[in-house]
Amino acid sequence: MQILMTTHGAPHDEVALRFGAEIARRADKLLTVLTVIKHERDRPQGDEVLAHARGILEMQGLKAWTKLRIGHPAAEIVREAEESDHGLVIVGDSQDHNLVTRFLQGSTAVRVVEHAPCPVIVAKGKAEPIRRILLCDSGAEGPLVGLPSASLPSAALGSGGTGRAGPSVLGRFTTQLAGLLKGEEEITILHVMSQMGAGPGVEGKPLRANAEELIENTTPEGMLLEQDIETLERLGVHARAEVRHGLVVDEILGEAQREDYDLVVIGAYRGEGWQRILLDDLAHRIMIQSDRPVLVVR
Repeated sequence: MQILMTTHGAPHDEVALRFGAEIARRADKLLTVLTVIKHERDRPQGDEVLAHARGILEMQGLKAWTKLRIGHPAAEIVREAEESDHGLVIVGDSQDHNLVTRFLQGSTAVRVVEHAPCPVIVAKGKAEPIRRILLCDSGAEGPLVGLPSASLPSAALGSGGTGRAGPSVLGRFTTQLAGLLKGEEEITILHVMSQMGAGPGVEGKPLRANAEELIENTTPEGMLLEQDIETLERLGVHARAEVRHGLVVDEILGEAQREDYDLVVIGAYRGEGWQRILLDDLAHRIMIQSDRPVLVVR
């Protein structure tokens, strides 16, 4: 797996570079640093940005290939990821922009996540060593990724009522990015039990239960959490389960801040119709509102 890091010379891009250096050391992978300019006449500025990036990485004890492309930043980042078969993209994002504007117009980071062929880390906040990871797993695959199972009508759920019809977020994370795990991390598997729109057959008690109760009562959510913990423990990673109750985005962001996680992992899926609108909105809001790095797997 090769890692593609992007920079435009902005302050938040330095966070992405330093966070990317941490990822590269952990995964022992090749790095490519890309900058995108709008016109050929901007090449000197682009070369300067890349030289600055090389200096930052060299201070971290790393060397990297550098590349310059001309065009729209998001489109060229995605094109580079596709053409060079990168397994991970790391892009910086600022927390200073007006949230309403970013919701309406999007950002380079959001557009890259929407169209990249591989997982993307949106780096922001502080570039801290990765010790504590919050992984948000609903157990859903395909068009249900990102929704808490308790919020779905029973007819829409897969086997066991978890909505799982294929690899979960954890399954995709360990398949695509297992090299990021060194056994020294603590991973919290978060499942949000939504209080909204529970369908027929969804009892009230599970909507209030904690992780231990769900596992003990072998509910579909409990079985998912137990399976995820066992998967991580087989990889030599310490894991625990956490259940929160409420609105999905609010609970994920609240847990991330409460325990001061170094990385938040979520799933995304490009669906169609109402599914695309709803699911993209969840991932979109988490990426924009989070104050720490977010890894989006697909």
